[in-house]
Amino acid sequence: MNEPLKDAILNGLYDPSYPGHNLFGPKLLKNDSNDKIWLTLRRELLTCKSFVWAVAFVTEDMLVPLKLVLADLATKKVSGTLITGSYLGFNSPKVFEELLKIPNLTVLINEENFHAKGYFFEHEDYQTLIIGSANLTRNALLSNYEWSLKVSSRENAALTREIGKQITDLSAQSFGLTKDWIEQYRQTWSRPVGKYHKNISQEIIPNQMQKAALKNLHELVVSGQNRGLVVSATGTGKTYLGAFAVKDFKPKRFLYLVHRQQIAEKVRDSFYQVIGGDKKEFSLLSGNSHRTDGKYLFATVQTMSQDSVLTSFKPDEFDYILIDEAHRSASPSYRKVMQYFKPKFYLGMTATPERMDKQDVYQIFDYNLAYEIRLRDALEEKMLTPFHYVGVQDYELDGELITETSKLRQLTAEKRVRYVLEQIGYYGYCGNRACGLVFCSRQDEARIIAEKFTKSGHPAAALTNKDSQNKRQKVVAALENGDLEYIMTVDLFNEGVDIPKLNQIIMLRNTQSSIVFIQQLGRGLRKYPHKDFVTVIDFIGNYKNNYLIPIALNGDRSRDKDIAITEAKLPSFVGLSTINFSRIATEQILTSLDKIKLDSLRELKAAYTDLKQKIGRIPLLQDFQHYGSISPIVFEKNKQLSNYGVFLQKMGENVEMTKYESQLLTFVTKELMNGKRPHELILLKLLLERDKVSEAQYLEALDQENAYHDEAVLKSIDDVLTLSFFDVKAGKTTKKAQYGNLSLISHCDSGYQLSSEFSAALKDSDFAKLMVDVITTGLDLTRDYNATEQFTLYKQYDREDVCRLLNWPKDVSAPMYGYRVSDHETPIFITYKKDSEKKRNAVYDNSLQNGRSLRWYTRSPRHLDSAEVQKLLKIEKMRLHIFVKRSDAAGKEFFYLGQAQIQKDTVKEEQIGTKKKAAVGMDLLLKTPLSESMYELLFDE
Repeated sequence: MNEPLKDAILNGLYDPSYPGHNLFGPKLLKNDSNDKIWLTLRRELLTCKSFVWAVAFVTEDMLVPLKLVLADLATKKVSGTLITGSYLGFNSPKVFEELLKIPNLTVLINEENFHAKGYFFEHEDYQTLIIGSANLTRNALLSNYEWSLKVSSRENAALTREIGKQITDLSAQSFGLTKDWIEQYRQTWSRPVGKYHKNISQEIIPNQMQKAALKNLHELVVSGQNRGLVVSATGTGKTYLGAFAVKDFKPKRFLYLVHRQQIAEKVRDSFYQVIGGDKKEFSLLSGNSHRTDGKYLFATVQTMSQDSVLTSFKPDEFDYILIDEAHRSASPSYRKVMQYFKPKFYLGMTATPERMDKQDVYQIFDYNLAYEIRLRDALEEKMLTPFHYVGVQDYELDGELITETSKLRQLTAEKRVRYVLEQIGYYGYCGNRACGLVFCSRQDEARIIAEKFTKSGHPAAALTNKDSQNKRQKVVAALENGDLEYIMTVDLFNEGVDIPKLNQIIMLRNTQSSIVFIQQLGRGLRKYPHKDFVTVIDFIGNYKNNYLIPIALNGDRSRDKDIAITEAKLPSFVGLSTINFSRIATEQILTSLDKIKLDSLRELKAAYTDLKQKIGRIPLLQDFQHYGSISPIVFEKNKQLSNYGVFLQKMGENVEMTKYESQLLTFVTKELMNGKRPHELILLKLLLERDKVSEAQYLEALDQENAYHDEAVLKSIDDVLTLSFFDVKAGKTTKKAQYGNLSLISHCDSGYQLSSEFSAALKDSDFAKLMVDVITTGLDLTRDYNATEQFTLYKQYDREDVCRLLNWPKDVSAPMYGYRVSDHETPIFITYKKDSEKKRNAVYDNSLQNGRSLRWYTRSPRHLDSAEVQKLLKIEKMRLHIFVKRSDAAGKEFFYLGQAQIQKDTVKEEQIGTKKKAAVGMDLLLKTPLSESMYELLFDE
């Protein structure tokens, strides 16, 4: 460790020619879209022996993710100290109470004018200090413009000794945090002025989302459309948006339709706030109220759909009708009402248009999607209260973890209930009292757990769909006024009921679908005074659907297992919200991922059906790119599909293609659409727009896209588009022959043109539409890559991609195996963790040396004087490209870690494997120090 640490310090503070190291080198920490100061603190915590933090200001909103990390550290018997104080009264008494809950954290109080912001970590044989402007607050560690400097040093270094002295002196001036001190502090503490007390205008005006939606709705009405749909996440002002829309329309008479009286009553009051006028004009029609004379009528669908009630109104009685929770509009009662009334405009509003029963909600509103803002967008725009999600393992009873088939006695066992209460208490909530919603697996489970919570001093009640509307209202009121701490339910609160005071969401059930998961998560995110965050605690059992959790939380469309693994292993962020899994919960999710095929044909068919319902026509790949639940790249990767036209045929669509057209479409889809090099796609796009393209025109187009180019690249593009690149044996035949010996382009007058067969095929409108679609989609996908370089750091590539991007004349990926030495460039593919000792590459100990160098071995038998070894060692400008995947189970793609150089003094001939064959080993020093997140993803055990 000494040498890498020394080199890293010299690299950062003296001379960049010394090898750098992201884990050890000096580094300026800041918050941006790619990194957060919190991620570095978390990484240091997970790898340290102990720590001391001296931080003046601490907020509750950062303690939830911190507690999860410290809980994992407690299992490894790692503890630390936090020195903080009461400077300016910034730290609330509640913060100190929450800190006392952490058993492996010693909290010291310094009552001087203590304003330090330093984080010190003790590692095995070095120390790390992070010091700067960032306090232990959510804004400072996730979003504010902050600077903190991270430096590492040896134990006996002058800096380390100075820090140690400061910590010793500071500790001596401080005292241990106690409950008595907190009570004394509470007596004199008052909330700092200005943090919450703002002058809030009484006038209700549209927010940015509402302004955009109102504009689109106005354009729909003006264009003569009589139906429109708004998709708006819960808490983003959907009700007020409806009121603004009605106010703008100025109807002679208006009807609002919903499925619950409780909602209708609240909405009536909100509409009155926006529209104003005589309150008598706002009337309610439901089971308990039959006032029908108001200009603005708020009705439940159960009452309005009764024949006697419905026919008491004329079909054109209302010129504007708003259907709330519009995803229900496919049900018989809504259909009946909507078929009877003939207004000038129907507005549908919903947070979740995707129905579990696959009814076509978009069709009901003529596919006029006026506006859409989903949960993730709303959180990014700070329209909702941020959440801190923690995924923890469910209770293990008698050696058995909770599953879908667990018996009621297991779900309601005293030990499980006690464990749940311990976790809820540990992670806490924002505010002075708990106001939580607990989602259970079964109705009887909900009732029993509510009873046991109550007996344990946490008043709770269960609500199910069997309870009356009156009881539901009373129980919700009891929760809101503090008589209850928790409501247990199954799926009753997935939608439609707002409890703004909610500060905890507890998941005690399996995740059946991403839709339901997001619905339940969204219940607690509506903004409320003094509610800075919502704690979401998910008890993860041995469920087969665990893989859905990180996918749902991250809004992941890729259906890529590597990305899903990354989401499970590393913390992620949505605005100021954090997503965190405990180590054991992560293992449960990864086990679930191992057993599922995310990109199966069944998944694609379901996604296609949903998107077709949404847009009202046959979706193209571009539609999946812009609107869909999955990425179009999933169609390219699916081995059961040759191209999207074939998929459409499987879906029963009337798409006709000749064999030649299908082969062309398959080639562009499988070889070019992935976006890893835009060059071929740019040329094909130009050739679809004009008969001929000169080389000068092509180079100009490449420059406009900032795409690198030279003679080698242009020759490679020729080889690819004439399929010469693929004229290599792949099994019994060549890959070119498998594509039908195609040639997409030919040369003319120092330029390019499409082959005559390709040009003729484009006269087929179906084929032309599909070809334009795949090229356009591929160009969209290139935005994820750096077009100025051959390879984009930390993106994934397979061996064929690498052969193409290295401009090699032939695809030699099949016989390449672990590497191929060419005249100036050598790609090296390393599988870090071997799944089987019997596999050929398992004999190589490809270990990461000190976090910066990979120990790598040539094939065997190889000796120091072997031709390829000498080539590697002697060619001065040899570029080594390093590609790594964690294990064989990760698929055929490898992460690109950048270029490396051979450390000549580490080159050694060794005897490896059980048969002791000769191979040459050497350390490959990465030119770009490995990022902390990539280190954790690929190399952490």
